[in-house]
Amino acid sequence: MHIIDISIFIIYMLGMLGVGIYFMKRNKSQEDYYVGGREITSFHIGLSVVATDVGGGFSIGLGGLGFLIGLSGSWMLFTGLIGAWISAIFLIPIIYPLAKKHNFLSFPEVLNHFYNRKVAILAGIISLIGYIGFTSSQVLAGAKLAAATFPSITIVDAVLFMGVVVIGYTVLGGLKAVIFTDTIQWMILMVGLILIGIPLGFIKVGGWEAIQVYLPDNFQSLTNISFVQFINWLITIVPIWFVGMTLYQRIYASKDKKTAKKAWFIAGLFEWPVMAFMGITLGLLGRVAFEQGMFTEFGYAPGSPIDAEIGLPLLLTHIFPIGLMGLLMSSYFSAIMSTADSCLMAASGNFTTDILRLSKQNTKSIRYSQLATLVIGILAILLATKMQNVLDLMLYSYAFMVSGLFVPVLGFMFLEKPSAKAAMYSMLFGGGTTLFLILTEITLPFGLDANFFGITFSAIVFIIIQLLHKNKI
Repeated sequence: MHIIDISIFIIYMLGMLGVGIYFMKRNKSQEDYYVGGREITSFHIGLSVVATDVGGGFSIGLGGLGFLIGLSGSWMLFTGLIGAWISAIFLIPIIYPLAKKHNFLSFPEVLNHFYNRKVAILAGIISLIGYIGFTSSQVLAGAKLAAATFPSITIVDAVLFMGVVVIGYTVLGGLKAVIFTDTIQWMILMVGLILIGIPLGFIKVGGWEAIQVYLPDNFQSLTNISFVQFINWLITIVPIWFVGMTLYQRIYASKDKKTAKKAWFIAGLFEWPVMAFMGITLGLLGRVAFEQGMFTEFGYAPGSPIDAEIGLPLLLTHIFPIGLMGLLMSSYFSAIMSTADSCLMAASGNFTTDILRLSKQNTKSIRYSQLATLVIGILAILLATKMQNVLDLMLYSYAFMVSGLFVPVLGFMFLEKPSAKAAMYSMLFGGGTTLFLILTEITLPFGLDANFFGITFSAIVFIIIQLLHKNKI
């Protein structure tokens, strides 16, 4: 890589650390550290939400979908818009006033309020494990993308470098640093890929005529997916908006309820259509380049096996000139870091607030919080470098979290007196069902995702126990 590109990339990374140092001097309490002092505007919250939700998956998933099926892959993030707007209308009006009144810092504290401490502790443990694994997987995925795009960098080197920067500004600056770096990272992503990547890629492959020649007609259609595929995306993505610790922290960080709702509407619009069609279009252009033989020098001749998710980085590597490669690399790291830093903050918050239960009035609590973030971050990096086989087990906990916690959230949203016992068992049986189906690799009917059956079983268990509890009263 040229010295100009390296310089751009190093300046960018130092800038991210500088944001962490800036906010370190302004954080005075756990509220500052974990929820940004509850004073952040809708613009920053909205961009941070979309950067966290789409950032890491954008580089890998959307490009791969565009490469495989074309424009129809954009429907995946349409479910993100649905989740964001539904939670803005129904969840935020319930959660924000309670968080303001009781100074909540974490999602399990909400469950403690509506159910009991046992439910909250279980949720905190599940969330902690899931977010440690998710942080590790984001760093590892980013490292693999960087190594594939820039052959002079090894995966281990990329993991360590990325990890140090992410841990550095997150430990130092807390949620404010995370949100403001997310804003910067998202803007760099936009500039690097919408204003540069798409136009250059479009010109390089030969424009609209080349797309029509080298791709099937269904790649230009929005109906190139099955109804079951859309349902699977819906049941996987929408529940995240109701159980994600990263999202609850941002609700709490908002200046007021109106700000939080506005931020969620902003995030939904940026997920679909902006981010959706940006990623899908780049992946589609990558497919055209592959079919034209542009990747032959990388060992991927037309017709040869290729991982769909590396089509996008290979395209950008091929088309970006000196000077812009540094911006490309920064964009990649931005996409991954914007998710990894938020997951790290979520895991730290679960550990200190829900498991250790540190006093919020303790003047030393912010130092304990920084130490917890550092230790968890180091653990995540070690997992990414030395114990990659553990990551799958960690991500199973994330699936457990989504399929186990969604129904209890619906319970407190729509029931006057939800049962703690119903919540506990629905978490265990719902999450356990999803894990069992994933681990055993059972062929599921109609091609439905394991989460569908996990959430369904969770709902059945919750309803039965809730009815029994109501009859006893």
